[in-house]
Amino acid sequence: MSERLRKILTLVFVREPGKILLGLKKRGFGCGLWNGFGGKVEKNETILQGAKRELVEECGIQADVLERIGLINFEFENDPVILEVHVFQTFHYIGDPVETEEMKPEWYKDGEIPFNQMWPDDKYWFPYMLQKRKFEAYFLFKGMDTILDYWIKESLNDCCSSVNKII
Repeated sequence: MSERLRKILTLVFVREPGKILLGLKKRGFGCGLWNGFGGKVEKNETILQGAKRELVEECGIQADVLERIGLINFEFENDPVILEVHVFQTFHYIGDPVETEEMKPEWYKDGEIPFNQMWPDDKYWFPYMLQKRKFEAYFLFKGMDTILDYWIKESLNDCCSSVNKII
């Protein structure tokens, strides 16, 4: 089997008891969808450093403590690159969310999450995160809105993967 290229990404969710902070993506990949805060891990930083940096850049919040809650591998039909997304959550943060060029933040109650305005995979793995259950998942997409195949499972480890190639 040939070695696949992986793009390492982060996704951070700021939480308070009974609610979650989401950001409306204003440009680029996922524009118009609600999501957590994150993006590509830069060459000279760890996954955790990348997650913290993206959180500050996208909504102005600092978090010294991030809990790794999930690992999701996304594959898009006819694209050789796998998106390896490290999902974090935090209940401990500094600052108030601010709108940036990238994201418009808004708090949602856990029972009122706008899944119809989010990536279609979110409704499958969000329940794990909301229940503070670590998970691993895989999704194969056709385009941006059709899931062709997926699996999800609870994970007893720290949701880390070994990475051979980072792009």
